[in-house]
Amino acid sequence: MTTVAFIGLGNMGAAMAGHLQAAGYALRVHARRAAAMQPFVARGAVACATPAEAARGAEFVCTNVTATADVETVLLGTGGVVHGASAGTVALDFSTISALATRAIAQRLTEGGIEMLDCPVSGGTRGAREATLTLMVGGKAEVLERAHPLLRHLGKTITHVGGHGAGQVAKACNQIVQVVNIQGIAEAMLFARANGVAPAQMLAAISSGFAGSRMLDLMGPKMAARDFAAGIEARLHHKDYGLIVDMAREAGVGLPAVALVAQQLNALMGQGWGMDDTSSLLRVLEAANGRNE
Repeated sequence: MTTVAFIGLGNMGAAMAGHLQAAGYALRVHARRAAAMQPFVARGAVACATPAEAARGAEFVCTNVTATADVETVLLGTGGVVHGASAGTVALDFSTISALATRAIAQRLTEGGIEMLDCPVSGGTRGAREATLTLMVGGKAEVLERAHPLLRHLGKTITHVGGHGAGQVAKACNQIVQVVNIQGIAEAMLFARANGVAPAQMLAAISSGFAGSRMLDLMGPKMAARDFAAGIEARLHHKDYGLIVDMAREAGVGLPAVALVAQQLNALMGQGWGMDDTSSLLRVLEAANGRNE
């Protein structure tokens, strides 16, 4: 039985860890909240006080936390994975963080004989629950081959993008396309209503044409129904766009659409809608145009 450490048991991490436990992996779990570990312990997992403890004896260490600093702390900090994992252990990071930081973390882990794959995911909590996530992987191809039997329990599409950090770059590209699209949908909604056309009728007219997309299918009806309950929490996209802006600056490239959407996400957060859905970008537009519904 292969032993896996899983660190970070939020909505995404808990679902993913559950699939691994159901598939027969022996789990060692760590989370900031003891209550988050209990369902896994009840099914035979070992609760661990630190990431280092969780990593002891594990062939794979999975991390799914929020921010770059969280990953650095969990993997490299006091009580971190690097202090408990054995040489040959593979660290799989499912978080969305800085590509540059990922490369630095991978280098530090390699010095201790620990391999790393950055494996950010797309598909949201539904994809995590249904094991249909898209995984974008950076790191060595031979390490991915070793980890593939584990990863296939989490997602349907697993793509090796390149070396360390390449998975994070691909995830940033995913977020650029996704949220710029959401902003465009919000603007179309406002434009239609301002010109006397019902949003639902506008959607019916354009969905089967070249404007059709997965995001239009998801966000269009939510905006038309003014359903801003979180499916994709806006605060997460705000965090991701902060990373993208920093990465673009470091690469010396100007991304005008990204800059605009980053400003809109800043305004969204300023309105206190960070825990709501990113479809709330429509509300940001409405407020700016004095058209609050």
